[in-house]
Amino acid sequence: MLGINTLLFFGLGGQEILIIALIVLLLFGGSKIPELMRGMGKGVKSFKEGMKEVDDVKKDITDQVKEDEK
Repeated sequence: MLGINTLLFFGLGGQEILIIALIVLLLFGGSKIPELMRGMGKGVKSFKEGMKEVDDVKKDITDQVKEDEK
């Protein structure tokens, strides 16, 4: 059974996460972190859109093959 302080993120506890967050804050500063997160969010959104396009193309090809079989 997992303890209260155990985080299921690479087995890091609360204190380790706090130390990492403080180091990031010191390295980038308070004003730079929102900008970094915004860029990360845009990247994730772009990745999801790309995956949706791949799924759409895959569906189109599958539909075309089924139609040609008729």
